[in-house]
Amino acid sequence: MTAIPQPVYPVTPDGDDDARFTMCLVFDVARLLETNGYPEFANGLDFVDLQQALYRFLYVAEGRR
Repeated sequence: MTAIPQPVYPVTPDGDDDARFTMCLVFDVARLLETNGYPEFANGLDFVDLQQALYRFLYVAEGRR
């Protein structure tokens, strides 16, 4: 039986201001969602909510699993 790999997320931020986590990343994810049939992001609050969700997924372990 093959062992199930351990999750790799969340990760430790790369310094106090992780240069990988940018608005460009948020915009890219938004466009990817739109390309896959989700509604177009039309309000700044949608981007803020997506940014927060991405941050929680990438960096916050509290309350997961």
